[in-house]
Amino acid sequence: MSWTVRSLEPATWPLFAELVERNNGVYGGCWCIGWHLERAKQGGDYRAMKEEGVRTGRAHAALVLDPAGVAQGWCQYGPPDELPGIKFRREYLNDAPPVPDWRIACVFVDRRSRGRGVARAGVEGALERIAQAGGGLVEVISETTADREAQGRFLFSGTAELFEDLGFTRVRQVGKHAWILGRTVEPA
Repeated sequence: MSWTVRSLEPATWPLFAELVERNNGVYGGCWCIGWHLERAKQGGDYRAMKEEGVRTGRAHAALVLDPAGVAQGWCQYGPPDELPGIKFRREYLNDAPPVPDWRIACVFVDRRSRGRGVARAGVEGALERIAQAGGGLVEVISETTADREAQGRFLFSGTAELFEDLGFTRVRQVGKHAWILGRTVEPA
């Protein structure tokens, strides 16, 4: 399958919104806001919060489109101040790694397109955009899947094996199957 990757921005918001709505708000209505500070506003309108972030340049993602131009997934990324919510926070802060320039926070693929390279296309697209923005240290907290069947809900940041295949190295384990991984991306 040939995928096209576009940046999430006001012009592509309708494509993103259709994908999220098609998937019941993603992960119970998260709208991929879980890593943003806005999440602290319990009971808020996550859709509106995400759209405002996109319109003001405070929500970044590489949006993966199929040949018909329909969004099938995305990879959310941004600087740490944009995405301060960290999985395994206590363990992460126990021996915190160097502060990254960028974080990859969420990788989502529509159920019908899983196993077809959408996650890889999204992560590669995010890394290209990070390079265009000046590059730097990129961090992700991801789950290993080697020798185990992992539930999809635990893989919302992609798999550690995917990131390793794309040049990331394991920094430190922070959960039973969760690792901090890092990679330096050269500027484009």
